[in-house]
Amino acid sequence: MAAILLPIEHCDEEAAMATRNISLTPEQDAFVESVVKAGVYQNASEAVRDALRVLQQRRREDALKLKALRLQIKAGAQAIARGDYVEIDDAQLEGFLEELGSPAPDRARK
Repeated sequence: MAAILLPIEHCDEEAAMATRNISLTPEQDAFVESVVKAGVYQNASEAVRDALRVLQQRRREDALKLKALRLQIKAGAQAIARGDYVEIDDAQLEGFLEELGSPAPDRARK
């Protein structure tokens, strides 16, 4: 594994960046080296910071998806509790799922 020492860099006089020593697999190290050589980033620190920004964004998006999924589960459980559901046997399942995927007649005309 390769190690990258991310140096303290000053963006302005007040904010200094922390230094971290991280270990990378040979593939990760080669990738960082390639994007720096290609001029995509000025140095390894910049490439790693961008990767961390992408990871942070993905985690925010995952959290939002999980929240939406939990709301849908809650709505489904409430619908079942109200008796607002239909029972489908195995023979009807495929057709029922196809109907769910097609637009409703009144929405298709808009």
